[in-house]
Amino acid sequence: MAKIIAISNQKGGVGKTTTCINLAASLALMDKKVLVIDADPQGNATMGSGINKYRVECSVRHVLIDGADAMSALVTETNGAYHLIPADDELVAAEFKLRDSMSREVRLKNALEPIKDNYDYVFIDCPPSLNYLSINAMCAANSIMVPIQCEYFALEGLTLLIDTVDKLGREVNPHIRIEGILRTMYDNRNRLSQDVSNDLQNSFGDLVYRTIIPRNVRLAEAPSYGKPAVFYDRSCAGAKAYVALAAEILEKELLASSS
Repeated sequence: MAKIIAISNQKGGVGKTTTCINLAASLALMDKKVLVIDADPQGNATMGSGINKYRVECSVRHVLIDGADAMSALVTETNGAYHLIPADDELVAAEFKLRDSMSREVRLKNALEPIKDNYDYVFIDCPPSLNYLSINAMCAANSIMVPIQCEYFALEGLTLLIDTVDKLGREVNPHIRIEGILRTMYDNRNRLSQDVSNDLQNSFGDLVYRTIIPRNVRLAEAPSYGKPAVFYDRSCAGAKAYVALAAEILEKELLASSS
């Protein structure tokens, strides 16, 4: 059975898409069957997987708005060794059309039913705001992974997201939970990064992943080549960190299944 994880933070610029494609690629390298769904109108997960969002014939927009089946939107050849349901350049219009649609919160969940068990992991890259695209992602997911940049406003954004998850749990998806909190763009020379990291650990304990994603030039430039960093420069610090995160996730699941 697939584990469906929405990668979300209502604050932008925290490494959401970077986490989505690099974690997916790292797990794919470990022989896991992985699907990435790009639910962000920016389409960065699509472009970062080597797929041109301006040339996509069938996208997540068609699935959500036109009722296209998920298989028809599936891209099986990407630069990340995972499958992809891409965004296109008109996904932003889907947000407005969803407002007037029947069963608008569960369209993605229903579309995934026929294919989700073909995968070990499904990652959904959410937009950096609370709208019907992100609500669809959270209704389809089992859990939410929260990338957080270690900076001043990080905890405030996390509080807002936890409130949103609690509300969704009461009203729409009773099974939703926080999968984990991932510290990103970490600079160990920066006292603020260290302080925020410590605050996160003190406040959320085991929900915070041991793995920390560092600031890394090669990690930042990889999307411009249409590749996750693990396929662009696997020896760079950022790529190694995401491989370590994938290993940590697998380790947690193994421990949970044996307990």
